[in-house]
Amino acid sequence: MVSVQATQITHLDIHQLSKVYPGNRGLLGASFSVAQGEVIAIVGHNGAGKSTLLKLIANWLNPDSGRVTVQGVNLRDRLVLVRKVGFVPETPNLHDAFSVDYNLSLFARLFDVPASRVEETLEEFKLHPFRRNAVRTLSKGLKQRVSIGRSLLADPPILLMDEPTSALDFETTKDIYRLIHRIHEQGKTILFTSHRPEEIKSLAARIIVLHEGVVAFDGSPDAYFQSTFYQKLYV
Repeated sequence: MVSVQATQITHLDIHQLSKVYPGNRGLLGASFSVAQGEVIAIVGHNGAGKSTLLKLIANWLNPDSGRVTVQGVNLRDRLVLVRKVGFVPETPNLHDAFSVDYNLSLFARLFDVPASRVEETLEEFKLHPFRRNAVRTLSKGLKQRVSIGRSLLADPPILLMDEPTSALDFETTKDIYRLIHRIHEQGKTILFTSHRPEEIKSLAARIIVLHEGVVAFDGSPDAYFQSTFYQKLYV
């Protein structure tokens, strides 16, 4: 495995994390550390374990083995977790029949954060004009903005994003890129999965390749795009 070591203080630590599905697929023992403020792309073939990895970090799945620690804390309590890790799934986990405002207010109550955070989020993500709209009536890009805003209600230091621009058009994709850059400038640590080379080039400073459930490459974008891993994935 090709690897790069973070030179800053460890923010997130993944140790021998595994979740195995029938057919010996899934995550089979991933280990790596993440420094505060890094932006990391998680790439690999379908079934390599990318989404599983993020869901394990976010505690959406229980691991078969291994552990995840954030700032040295082994997270088990959901209320503690949402203050450490925000997760944006590929398909937004929003209540489609209810308004943007209701969705954000509901999660604010669940996360035990002040109601003022809803107003701040509506402002930050330019959602005020749509606050009364049912989520099901929104465009895919607006739904993604609501989903990202929801994940950051408790102001967690780490943001996980599973295929953040999946099925979005070119202009909306660029809008999401700008949003991610702005979130990173606020000091967030970001891990995202992607199949798009241009997305990786635009956003990531470090790339981790999962192959058959294990970390096969961990390095810089320059090293990745010159590697056989990139050739096998895209060429």
